[in-house]
Amino acid sequence: MKQKNNKIRIAIQNNGRLRESSLEFLRSLGLKFEFAERSLITPCLNADIDILSVRNGDIPKYLKNNSADYGIVGENVLIENRSKLKIMKRLGFGLCSLVIAVPKKSKVKSPFDLRDERIATSYKNTLKTYLKKNRINASIVNIQGSVEICPALNLSDAICDITQSGSTLKENGLKVLEKILDSEAVLVKNPYISQQKKEYFEKFMKN
Repeated sequence: MKQKNNKIRIAIQNNGRLRESSLEFLRSLGLKFEFAERSLITPCLNADIDILSVRNGDIPKYLKNNSADYGIVGENVLIENRSKLKIMKRLGFGLCSLVIAVPKKSKVKSPFDLRDERIATSYKNTLKTYLKKNRINASIVNIQGSVEICPALNLSDAICDITQSGSTLKENGLKVLEKILDSEAVLVKNPYISQQKKEYFEKFMKN
């Protein structure tokens, strides 16, 4: 199934929990490809499609800037980026929740006890929206990386982070106080994609 014009570009996570399942989904569409080590652009062998391996949080930017046509990303990333990209399909993998967690011996027993407390997170926009909606005046400590350790280091009184099984929270002596949202991997589309590219890719989606 060849296309005469420019290739379609699909952006996926370069590493992390969504990558392997994203590749499995693309293979399920009938796409064939072989990855070279450290390759950022991988061409499909049986279609005019390139797979871009990029940082997870940057995928919405690639789509908005017309550098990619489709992307597979966690819905939580779209919400954090306040993205309005159209979700074409919910993919049923990468299931997780964004939660607020506190140390097991914390005096904080409800979300409203977070007033004047410090919350460490990599999801500052989502957390800010939640706190504003619930009229909770708390300080946000922006951390990129392992936020679970912040309470133990006295950097925060609570954390707001993604969890799947909850095992990482337990390992760090934390318990869930509040669930903010559920998330899964989604297929999103560039709002500026041409009709020709859209029709070409949708043929694979229907297979």
